[in-house]
Amino acid sequence: LGETVIVDNRPGQGGSMALAALTAAPPDGHTMVLAPLASLVVNPHLYASVGYDSLKDFAPVALIGDLPMLLVVNPSLPIHNVAELVAYAKANPDRLSHPSSGNGTLSHLGMELFKHQAGITILHVPYRGSPPAMNDLIAGRVGVAMDTVTVTEPFIRAGKMRLIASAYGKRVPAFPDTPTLAEQGFPGIDLAAWLGIVVPAATPKERVEKLGAAFNRIVETPEISEKFAQFGTIPHPLGPAAFAAYLAREDVRWSEVVKTSHATVD
Repeated sequence: LGETVIVDNRPGQGGSMALAALTAAPPDGHTMVLAPLASLVVNPHLYASVGYDSLKDFAPVALIGDLPMLLVVNPSLPIHNVAELVAYAKANPDRLSHPSSGNGTLSHLGMELFKHQAGITILHVPYRGSPPAMNDLIAGRVGVAMDTVTVTEPFIRAGKMRLIASAYGKRVPAFPDTPTLAEQGFPGIDLAAWLGIVVPAATPKERVEKLGAAFNRIVETPEISEKFAQFGTIPHPLGPAAFAAYLAREDVRWSEVVKTSHATVD
């Protein structure tokens, strides 16, 4: 772009604090937010108020990439695939629990979606972030979990967790021999903590198109693809129109997941 870019980290409420701040920014295309799935299509249905409407207050600029989710178990369990997990959960309805990085997070809602489709009951145990959740999975205090490739890969390779499925729509490059949930009898489950760029809704279309084209070019460069691979992220470049359609579909999907999960937050 030939412009200076300043990064201003705004943590809080799974990214929603940053998006709420964006609604007050000038709509000139010089203030944008790199927003995760949670803040755009989960939190608006989870919290009483987040201070914005994702489909009305923002102009989608570009989808950037996917952080695929993986389904893992403690290796002490006699579970090596999804069929064995379902059978074990049905035979031992009070013995399995699953952690998450917090109520309403993708690691929580993704498991709720899977449990609903599988017709099984597994106790949910929310944690404050992924690290303590993964530590307790390794220690055997909880038995099964769903989290990103970034979080789980080191433990899988060290033998501290057993990978039984990709919860993404396809097999992930880091573990190409591991079949998806869809391949193991659960079609329609496609879970990734995707990231996208948005700007205020009144931003001129020309500026939105220029930004979208720039981000798509960046995502497709070998340098960024290589960097993404280091973090288990899969490039998923979409321009403004395609991202807008994708965002609308995801909003409908996650509204239903939140509703059926009965997830609550303080």
